[in-house]
Amino acid sequence: LTDIITISLLAVIAGAEGWEDIEEYGLSKKEWLETFLELPEGIPSPDTFRRVFERINPKEFEQCFRNWVQSLVEKLGVEVVAIDGKTHRGSYDRESKLKALHTVSAWACENRLILGQTKVSCKSNEITAIPALLETLNLSGCIITIDAMGTQKSIAEQIIAGNADYILSLKDNHPTLHQQVKNWFEMAQSLNFKDVDVSISQRVEKGHHRIENRTVYTVPVSQLPALHEQNQWAGLTTVVMVVRKIQHWNKTTHEVQFYITSLDSDANKIGSAIRQHWGIENSVHWTLD
Repeated sequence: LTDIITISLLAVIAGAEGWEDIEEYGLSKKEWLETFLELPEGIPSPDTFRRVFERINPKEFEQCFRNWVQSLVEKLGVEVVAIDGKTHRGSYDRESKLKALHTVSAWACENRLILGQTKVSCKSNEITAIPALLETLNLSGCIITIDAMGTQKSIAEQIIAGNADYILSLKDNHPTLHQQVKNWFEMAQSLNFKDVDVSISQRVEKGHHRIENRTVYTVPVSQLPALHEQNQWAGLTTVVMVVRKIQHWNKTTHEVQFYITSLDSDANKIGSAIRQHWGIENSVHWTLD
């Protein structure tokens, strides 16, 4: 069983799309596979691969697979885990009146590894899918980054209870808190952050025919007046502003984004984690499409 599952897993990673492809992969890599697999009867036939997987309970297999991936979290020293949702292009079916598949993935940024994935129910949304995904993972000691949809008090509490830290994007779905943080940063910046304990990180990146100047400001919440429902955000320690100036060949754009986090005020560390979160678009979403 271990031989069959291992060969199948490696073959699919290598691009196999059917049972014959898996057998072909096994035959072409037999000499190498024999260095760590038993293979008492050689490489199984395509029908054997098919029959074995027909008999495996999908739920039980998924749980075993998750447990194996979870064991890699500690071994690989995973630090930043980006959680984000994705509607899979072309997955809807008009004739069957089937809506497009939407999943939420947990992505280990430095290791380029999906740690877990949950389907979003058609009668639900990411707010309920993210806690379900977090329950399946042990992310103790990790930094969890989530876009605005997952900026919820219950999710922050769940992350802190799991002995992890969070960086949550703050947008108009929390209008009062967002406006408070935005107004404070604008005022503090106009005064050049006089008498404010601020950490600043600046970075310039070039690529894809553009130059991006990114400045990250982090400030302990103790420096601000009491925020809206501040005590209801478990572990809230720091507020963050990221200013991006992107210079294209024919235009320049400015973006300002705000975040709340349980991490101590460290612009380099927080800015790096936020930058890694943006990578999920190219590394996961594009691949899924």
